[in-house]
Amino acid sequence: MRQQRRRPTGLIALCMACLWLAAVTACSVNRPESVTLRVLASSELVDMRPLLDDLRRETGITLEMDYRGTVDAGNALASGRYRHDLAWLSSDRYFRLKQKETAPGVEPPLATSIMRSPVVIGMRPATAEQLRRTAPGGRISWADAADAAADGTLKFAMADPRHTNSGLAALIGVATAAAGTGSPLRPEDVSCDRLRGFFAGHALTADSSARMADGFVRRQDELNAMITYESELLQLNRSGELRRPLEIVHPDDGMVLSDYPVLLLDPAKRDAYDRMVDWLKSDPVQKNIMERTLRRPIDPGVPRIPRLREPVGNALYFPGDQKVVDRLLADYGAPRRDRPARVIFLLDFSGSMRGERIAQLRATFDGLSGADDSRSGKFVRFYRGEALTVMRFAGRVLDERSVTYEGQRDLGRLSGFVASDDFADSTAIWSSLDHAYVKVTGLVRQHPGQDISIVLMTDGENNAGMDLDTFLRRHAALPPQARAVRTYTVRHGEADTEELDRAARATGGRMVDATAQSLLNAFKEIRGCAQ
Repeated sequence: MRQQRRRPTGLIALCMACLWLAAVTACSVNRPESVTLRVLASSELVDMRPLLDDLRRETGITLEMDYRGTVDAGNALASGRYRHDLAWLSSDRYFRLKQKETAPGVEPPLATSIMRSPVVIGMRPATAEQLRRTAPGGRISWADAADAAADGTLKFAMADPRHTNSGLAALIGVATAAAGTGSPLRPEDVSCDRLRGFFAGHALTADSSARMADGFVRRQDELNAMITYESELLQLNRSGELRRPLEIVHPDDGMVLSDYPVLLLDPAKRDAYDRMVDWLKSDPVQKNIMERTLRRPIDPGVPRIPRLREPVGNALYFPGDQKVVDRLLADYGAPRRDRPARVIFLLDFSGSMRGERIAQLRATFDGLSGADDSRSGKFVRFYRGEALTVMRFAGRVLDERSVTYEGQRDLGRLSGFVASDDFADSTAIWSSLDHAYVKVTGLVRQHPGQDISIVLMTDGENNAGMDLDTFLRRHAALPPQARAVRTYTVRHGEADTEELDRAARATGGRMVDATAQSLLNAFKEIRGCAQ
């Protein structure tokens, strides 16, 4: 009987174990170390979730995202006492400015930009075409949008700038365009609120850009524009939720660009941070980000998809002074913004105003009614809902007329009143201003909380009625609400500079000299202060 040969089972088992151990060791060497990072993130980055799963699989990095509005996140980070490993914001400009003010000794965290998207305007095609017909060169600007909002043509959605970066970027973009300097906004550029006309068209807001987009979809029949990131407008167009896609308008006077930086808050996580940003900036991932979120790659060498091939245009500067941002946000959030203002124009119709001077005054009112097509004129024109009173005076108040601007017909009535040739002798400046404050006393009782201001224009010296000292004593005795109404004086012709300046300062206003500039420019200079 042939003896059966025994198999070397022990040796085989040992070889198999060695092979398994080698394989495991090789896998362990190639597999990145797993790490979990806590991230304070802008709420609009929710659309990056599918890519975060890829990040975890390919790098071993898991991100625990804490989503907040970008401005809210910036306020939370400003003290320098961080509770997260990283921050990933749509923009860190607000945070850095805030931190420089509140914690000047804190070293700013390392930041790496990942992608870009400008804050632009999405318009119904018919609305864009209407604005393009009158825009210089057919290129729509923020000034054109402000003009259309003031006359009731444009009704738009914009997220709340007190919480969101898209809203804050839009606010800064519009204010920069209104200042017209081409430079970062300074405190003196925002000393008067010249955006009241623009915000007359602000019909929908929300504390996040995503909620605002949802609201726009529900109200798309009554709204014709939305101001937000280019990427969110393109995503909304792609979603099929709109009956007609919005046209993307890159304002010709510039826009604020978001670059979505990742910030290293905990230096001990530097290795994981470097792995993460290297992965995010790699060409395949940049292409994936572009296709999924419709944001622009940070690397200009990555080929753009057709929808992103149009140049961004002129990028505007973010302010370098926190006081500028604080003033813009305070003006935006002021309760008065929800109530139309009232301006009382007290206009000299004494005999010396005949001829060229009254022609200049009438041209000024035509300009403020919309005839001034300069960019500055479009921001400071009369706007829908604004209450306007004109008092014509000479030796006394000759007549007065009030309108609330709801249509061009109302402005026509006002222009017709200013076109009157009813001049009279003598000039009772201070008695007429006293008469205006008597009217104001009644208005503040009837409309508590309404912004009221007076604009006094004269070309001569007071030669009738009470003198300035008498007016100032009477003004000091007014009820507090009436006394708080400011007067802005406009010096024309031979008017007394010292008296006009003294009266304006006593009421909290200021004087503008129209002898060194056009009368229209003098009135434009104080629009926003006097409204």
